[in-house]
Amino acid sequence: MSDLQRILSVLGEVRYRLVRIGYVLVPIFAFLIAFQLVPFTLRWGPWAIPLAYPWPNLFYNVSAQVFRGMVATMLPPGVQLLNLGVGDSVMVEMEVGLLLTLIFGMPWIVHEVGAFLSPALRRNERQLVRQIGIPATILFATGTLIGAFLLTPFTFLILLRYIDALGLAQVMSAQSFVTFVLLYSLGFGVVFELPVFIYALTRLRLVRAATWRKHWRIAVIGCLVFGMIITPDNSGITMLLIALPMMGLYFGGAFFAARWERRQDAPPRRPRTALSG
Repeated sequence: MSDLQRILSVLGEVRYRLVRIGYVLVPIFAFLIAFQLVPFTLRWGPWAIPLAYPWPNLFYNVSAQVFRGMVATMLPPGVQLLNLGVGDSVMVEMEVGLLLTLIFGMPWIVHEVGAFLSPALRRNERQLVRQIGIPATILFATGTLIGAFLLTPFTFLILLRYIDALGLAQVMSAQSFVTFVLLYSLGFGVVFELPVFIYALTRLRLVRAATWRKHWRIAVIGCLVFGMIITPDNSGITMLLIALPMMGLYFGGAFFAARWERRQDAPPRRPRTALSG
């Protein structure tokens, strides 16, 4: 098989996997922007179970409901959101819908990416991917939830203190609010993947554990630069809220990588033999 045929074969496989991903993500996104969830209570004996059923609604859809929930849980009281641009409200619903689609469709995306990469991986690499898959998913979800429901409200609270100090009105555009929340939450989810990344590189024998310890100063600077890039505002507060946990995760990943390497490099224990009397 020539190089051109190999490239065309790989591109064909990429197209096949992207189409399969689209078969799942497109219906999810269409549901989020075309239906609303109408709550109702199912009573079964002494229990009252809150449920919801979908109902077509192009305006007050699931994305709009989630946006209202974000405003209620993340913004301090007294802050007013404004629709500055003509299409800002539409873009807000689209961005929220895309985020939810990515979250709900992530297991299928991971499955398709793994199926695409599996033929090119060795046996130990496939075993490593299976071992770190669940921890990586849990860490990403944990980081995203912490960023969305703990750090984001705390960041807004601190930044609005500066607004009060200058005597300015507490107003914000809906577009900037959603952009801030999405970037901050997803950025923190990516940060929580750092220990898995460090551990995987050491398990694959690509980076020695001593290298992580040796270059910790460069890692600290990289954490600060990443925090500066990922945060959409110009204050150093949000940068530190991203960079400081990232530094802790870096050292945690280096610790587990060194522990695994010590176990692998340790000489095997000789079986004890019974002493004859």
